[in-house]
Amino acid sequence: MSTLFDRLKSAASEEWVSYTDHAFIQQMEAGTLPPAAFREYLIQDYHFLVQFARAYALIGYKARSLEDLRYAQEGIGNILHETSQHVKRLGELYGLTPEDIEDTPEDPANIAYTRFVLDAGATGDLLDLHVALSPCVIGYAEIGQRLKPAVDGDPEHPYAEWISEYSSDWYQETARSAVEHIDALAARGGSDARFGEIVKTFTTATRAEAAFWQMGLDRAENA
Repeated sequence: MSTLFDRLKSAASEEWVSYTDHAFIQQMEAGTLPPAAFREYLIQDYHFLVQFARAYALIGYKARSLEDLRYAQEGIGNILHETSQHVKRLGELYGLTPEDIEDTPEDPANIAYTRFVLDAGATGDLLDLHVALSPCVIGYAEIGQRLKPAVDGDPEHPYAEWISEYSSDWYQETARSAVEHIDALAARGGSDARFGEIVKTFTTATRAEAAFWQMGLDRAENA
């Protein structure tokens, strides 16, 4: 039986492909992504994750059960792990300090995406918020699995560490948990009657993910 996430991905199939098969991902897979593009992406993704931590705090605020609270706590923990990895990579690869990262302004595309997610959660319910989060949370697992063979075949792949993180068992389990949690929330709230509205949220967030990759390429060209 298909999950709600499967239905959302099918409804936004064109946008999903644009996101998960973006030129940024193609170049990362081939190992030809310019280092400057990866640097700009990582800096902005650090700021992105700070806002996503706020979104998970909002999940805690809107929680209706201990399960919801535990999910929020686990999500914040995973995000803190990701941000620490970003700081580590930016220091090792580009010599940037935490202060350098913090002092870099958020890109408008980053602001637009993250505030859209927070607004979806503030004005909607937990299902709206989790749907807005899902292209990132679940999409990165799909991308990690897609890129894994490139790393398996080349231990010296320049983006092996990033790919290995998102193809790892712990992150794949994070994505599976997100799919299951969306289904559980949908069972509470009659998602069929709201499906068109939820698709709009999912599609907008997926477009924003593709724009985020493009931002990395564009900022590198203008750096």
